[in-house]
Amino acid sequence: MKQLQQLRRLDEFKRMVLNKFNIYNSLFLNLPYTHGEAIGSLLPVMLRQCEKGLRAGKEPQEILEIFFTQFAELTTEQEQMDFMFKIVQYVERQVVLYDSVEDAAYSKLLEYTNSLSIHDYFELVDKNKNWDKIADKLSSFSARIVLTAHPTQFYSPAILDLMSKLRTQVDANDLDAIDLSLQQLGLTSLIQSKKPTPYEEAQNIIHILRHTYYDAIGELFSYVKKEIGRQDFDNYNIIKLGFWPGGDRDGNPYVTAAVTKQVADALRINIMKCYYNEIKSLRTNLTFKGVQEPLNKIRDLLYKAMFDANFCVKHHTLITHLQEIKTQLDTHYHSLYAQEIQCLIQKVHIFKSHFASLDIRQDHSKHLLAVIHILRQQGIIQEDLSELDQAALVDCLLEKDLQLDPDSFDEPIVSDTLRNIRQLANIQETNGEDGCHRYIISNSEDIYSVLFVFALFRWSGYKVADIRFDIVPLFETMKGMQNSGAVMQALFDIPMYRQHVQRRGDTHTIMLGFSDGTKDGGYLKANWSILKTKEALSKVCKENQIKVLFFDGRGGPPARGGGKTHRFYAAQTKDVANHQIQMTVQGQTITSTYGTKTQFKHHAEQLLTAGLSNNIFGKENTIEPAQRELIETLSEGSFAKYEALKQHPSFIPYLENRSTLKYYTRANIGSRPGKRGNNKQLNLSDLRAISFVGSWSQLKQNVPGYFGLGTALKACKDAGKLDAVKNLFEEVPFFKALMLNSMMSLAKTNFELTSYMQNDAEFGDFWQILKDEYDLSKSMLLEISGQEQLMQNETISRESVKIREQIVLPLLVIQQYALYQIAKGSPHADLYAKIVTRSLYGNINASRNSA
Repeated sequence: MKQLQQLRRLDEFKRMVLNKFNIYNSLFLNLPYTHGEAIGSLLPVMLRQCEKGLRAGKEPQEILEIFFTQFAELTTEQEQMDFMFKIVQYVERQVVLYDSVEDAAYSKLLEYTNSLSIHDYFELVDKNKNWDKIADKLSSFSARIVLTAHPTQFYSPAILDLMSKLRTQVDANDLDAIDLSLQQLGLTSLIQSKKPTPYEEAQNIIHILRHTYYDAIGELFSYVKKEIGRQDFDNYNIIKLGFWPGGDRDGNPYVTAAVTKQVADALRINIMKCYYNEIKSLRTNLTFKGVQEPLNKIRDLLYKAMFDANFCVKHHTLITHLQEIKTQLDTHYHSLYAQEIQCLIQKVHIFKSHFASLDIRQDHSKHLLAVIHILRQQGIIQEDLSELDQAALVDCLLEKDLQLDPDSFDEPIVSDTLRNIRQLANIQETNGEDGCHRYIISNSEDIYSVLFVFALFRWSGYKVADIRFDIVPLFETMKGMQNSGAVMQALFDIPMYRQHVQRRGDTHTIMLGFSDGTKDGGYLKANWSILKTKEALSKVCKENQIKVLFFDGRGGPPARGGGKTHRFYAAQTKDVANHQIQMTVQGQTITSTYGTKTQFKHHAEQLLTAGLSNNIFGKENTIEPAQRELIETLSEGSFAKYEALKQHPSFIPYLENRSTLKYYTRANIGSRPGKRGNNKQLNLSDLRAISFVGSWSQLKQNVPGYFGLGTALKACKDAGKLDAVKNLFEEVPFFKALMLNSMMSLAKTNFELTSYMQNDAEFGDFWQILKDEYDLSKSMLLEISGQEQLMQNETISRESVKIREQIVLPLLVIQQYALYQIAKGSPHADLYAKIVTRSLYGNINASRNSA
């Protein structure tokens, strides 16, 4: 039965996606390029030559040189470079078309999934008579989706609008309209001429908020309320939006206090525009005399708020006027259009005056720098904090009252940090407290990560009782996670801080970073450490009568905490506090996974059902002591292998000289630098996880997503524990989720692309280490899972990966060819560098969760 369903899904996918893509792809023959017809006809030939050549073990330069001379008749190097640029542009647009075709089929393909919808969930609740058990959960549970602007998202609003149009046309099979849209696509630039500013990044994400999430969340709330069947359901926080662009200054020197204020204003103004447009639309129907006055009041207030950043409308003012209109409709006008007004009231309850909650984030080292400069200026220390013992330093942070002038510091980051903290109270006044109420500290490893921020608020003029902010430590390194329980207990033992937590509702948010954790400890070790950390922190907080909310810093691919999100949250153990789901949605995942209303509602539903069903239906997720011991053994074994790789003398040089690492910073896809700090010499601790993981993805080696697993699994097999590991895969959802996500990483790996490196005098041995671990990991994962191929039970995802990898294969061969030319000292190195940089875009988009 299951196999039959898989075959049906595959047939539908081929009919609705693959066949349509092949038909519409033929229209690219008429794209408005110079010699566009030749590009369109030569690309399939080039693809076949790439596939054939790589299988035969040929080097990319050999494959392309044969193609240039025997098929394309391009004799000069300049002609060849021009042709490669055109191929890259062509493939970029193929990816846009494929995305549009696949997204157009999304809602229909959902019919063939086993996903649990809210409707299915409530049917199970009803069947199992669990309404009493779930009532309290429904009234307070929340899924918080936090949108970030990390540099892997670069589709402009113009391209997103064009993709939206293409989806509609594909759904209607309107060939003439599709042809016209593809011609428009051919003339529309897919890349930005310069790096976006943080404010421009924010505007791009706000565009998605306005045109997708505003309606999607409103509709989802109405849907949940209808399925519950209770008119008094008022958990407007069941789906919440967080926002990092303009607030996340961790490693981004371009995010200043002025930018933060500008973005906060933009969020408020844009939600006012959404409300205004709804009122404008409703006015055509609400022609009744009794509702004209409150309608006009709302219209005038919103109109002014849209164009005057200094004029703010409180959300409860809007609700008062809207309730007045609804009462008039119910009382005097037979409730005509009352439901539409009710839906708008619900949206105002949800989005209030802020649209999305702007988080502030900064690295602990910057706060340390600020505190040192402040205490020096005040004469409390001469040079550094080592002059104070712990008791004296804590007393200074909690008790010392200082008067500071941000402009009196020579260090720009100190001045701006103080200036920003001072203005946060004003942002809360204009956007509401929900509009900005979290201050996140990256690289937290001790109590000072939190206490420095607490002190900076105090020294910026806040009375302790008026600090209406959650101070959120982000534990992301192995050391940070190991220390986290003791750190939080030490903080709770400080009376002044415990009182602050009490004023915050005896609730504490703690963030855990998957990206840097994986970079630091390897895939299995990082994820296992995070689970154990969550369990330990849940226990500490429970003992202190504090409700802990875990905020997961998850990236797109499994190597950065991504993969199948629903599967991850449904697999959490019973010992992990489950009050909310909070997670970042980063870069390209914003548009690839949450980019349309249908996608957003489906994935948001999946988050809700994962969180709500955990510990309510059937067997609770537990991991027995013997199973924990086995996972620990696998974790340490994989970590040892990964750590040895990191310590290999070729590790950093390989990334610098054989990958696209250095080219990430050249691409105009984000305002943030590719690494922390200004060190000229590259070191792993400074390297951004996005650039790190993305570079392995461009190589099609995906090392962070699996490296060490094969060795650890083989060691258990050799020790006679293979059956125990198989049992682990079948019985422990957490372990199974990790293994399946790792299999996704392996499915996107193609060592044929770089097989020429095995003969490289400098890096041949290192490449072989990577290839051997890939082969071993693939073999062992298939053995413990009982599957015959990677992603065997994920038919549509597997086929989608296969098609996408095929589309970008010519682009990847070109990328490797260009890197080779640069390495050998080509006189045209600058042009080849541009080809490498440009090739990043199509590959990132095709992978959809590559970084």
